[in-house]
Amino acid sequence: MDFSIVVPIYNEQDNIDDLYAAITAALDGSEARYEIIMVDDGSNDGSYGALQRIAALDDRLKVIRLRRNFGQTAAMSAGFDAARGSVIIPMDGDLQNDPADIPRLLEKLNEGYDVVSGWRRERKDTFVTRKIPSRLANALISSMTGVHLHDYGCTLKAYRREVLDAVNLYGEMHRFVPALASQIGARVAELPVNHRPRLRGTSKYCISRTLRVVLDLMTVKFLLSYSTKPIQLFGKWGIYTLLAGVGSGAMTLYMKIFEHHSMNRNPLLILTAFLLFMGVQFIVLGLLGELNARTYFESQSKPIYVIRDRINLG
Repeated sequence: MDFSIVVPIYNEQDNIDDLYAAITAALDGSEARYEIIMVDDGSNDGSYGALQRIAALDDRLKVIRLRRNFGQTAAMSAGFDAARGSVIIPMDGDLQNDPADIPRLLEKLNEGYDVVSGWRRERKDTFVTRKIPSRLANALISSMTGVHLHDYGCTLKAYRREVLDAVNLYGEMHRFVPALASQIGARVAELPVNHRPRLRGTSKYCISRTLRVVLDLMTVKFLLSYSTKPIQLFGKWGIYTLLAGVGSGAMTLYMKIFEHHSMNRNPLLILTAFLLFMGVQFIVLGLLGELNARTYFESQSKPIYVIRDRINLG
């Protein structure tokens, strides 16, 4: 199988027929072997029935039905696990992503990249509720991860299978795969793609998703920088806090000895105790993180490195 197209579906019964037709029209002219995996993420409309009907006519369409609505990341993960292609291409099920861009993504991937991310340069969404939050989120993600993309939120991407095999998805992590892939040395490129207005159905996006993205970004930043060395983060803050506590304690003693200021009426004494306690807590948290990191890597025989090529090593 040359490539697999993975499409999460949630209440998109009005778009499924046109989506399937658009994908096959864009790809049937090529000689590549492909499959389409559509994951019904607990739809409560007629989406599953529409998928069943098409799958009965074309065995290239594979259908996965989840027991309830688990969310876009979980649906994509289910599709990735079932995919057999050496390249995996996720896309949205609302027809806003253009399947005609898939051959262009594959061409870019063949230039030597491991991930090609779509960029909705001419985005057909509302300005205030979609475009502004997206631009702010993309700038923040690029700054914190060091992988500079214009559009992390575009679902249409192309991944080599080995990249996805090294990435586990949770929460809203599907949008961070390029950043997570960079952790294992993947080469990431960006390609402008067509974006179309939604004609049927309703958007599943809500502003609260932006807040969830920010929380997941904290996790991604930690994984990228400190997953194998948590003591470097928590221990550093522990030392800073202990030093601040020692400074506060020294000032308290100075005020007692030279200015005859009562210690039990000096708020610096409370601050000293608080800072010293928090410093110890930070260091202990870092040590516990080190134990968990070792348990994670050693229990799975998971190396802390990723090899790109081997020569004469069998």
